[in-house]
Amino acid sequence: MSNNVVWREGVQVMRMDLHLHTEVSHDCRTPLRDIPGWMLRTNTRVIAVTDHDQQRGGPELQRMVRDLGLDDRLSVIAGEEVTTSEGELIGLFLSERIPPQLSPEDTVRAIREQGGLVLLQHGFDPFKRYRLRPEATVRIAHEVDIVETFNSRLSRPHWNRVAATWAQGRGLPMSGGSDAHTLRDIGEAWVETPFRRIETPQQLLDALREGTVGGQWTHPVYAYGRKQWRVLNGRLRRDGPLQGAPR
Repeated sequence: MSNNVVWREGVQVMRMDLHLHTEVSHDCRTPLRDIPGWMLRTNTRVIAVTDHDQQRGGPELQRMVRDLGLDDRLSVIAGEEVTTSEGELIGLFLSERIPPQLSPEDTVRAIREQGGLVLLQHGFDPFKRYRLRPEATVRIAHEVDIVETFNSRLSRPHWNRVAATWAQGRGLPMSGGSDAHTLRDIGEAWVETPFRRIETPQQLLDALREGTVGGQWTHPVYAYGRKQWRVLNGRLRRDGPLQGAPR
C-alpha cells in the first residue's frame, strides 16, 4: 500500500473525513477491505464510518486496520447516520447501533449514553431530502458538538457557508464530510490538521479546532451519474470480460 505523507512547514499533516458510507449502507457498495489502502493513498488518515442506520461498519474496519498493522497510521471512528423521526443526525464514537425513527431528542440522548458526539450534517440545505428539519435543529442546537460545514454533495456550495456561519456563531468545531458512496469519493471533503491518532472524542474535538476545512463540491446530478458509472465499472472489473474466464 502506498503511503502518502504530507508535510507543511515542517509539520506532518493529515486529512479527516467524518461522513462516509460503505457496503454496510443499503445504498453503497464500497468494500470495507478497500478503504485502508485508499486512506493511505489520499492522506485521509482519519475517517468516521457513518452508514445509514447501521453501526457495525466502523468496528469491522477498525479490526481490519489492526490486522493490517496500520493502526499507528490510520484511525477509524465508529459512527452512524441515524434516521430520526425528523431527519438525519450523525453519532460518532458509538459502541452499538441506534435504532431509527426515534425523535431527535431521543437520538441525541442515545448518542450521549454511549459517550458519543453529535454531528449536524447537511442540515441547512433545503433540497436535501433527509436533512434535519429546521425546527428540530433549533430544539437540539445546544446539544450539537460538531457542525459539518463542507459537504461535497449539497445542492449548492452556499449551504456550506450557511452552516459555517451557524457554527461560528456558536463557537462549535467544524468538519468536512464527503458523504461518499463510492471508494473514490472518500476524502473529497476534509479537515486538514497536524497528524495524530484519534481514539477519543476529546482528541477529535482538539484536532478539529486546530484544523482547516476544505473540499471539492460536486453538482449532485453529476455526482449521481459518476456514482452509477463507478459502481458499474467496479462490477465489470470484478466479473472480468468473460464470466468464468481465468483471471
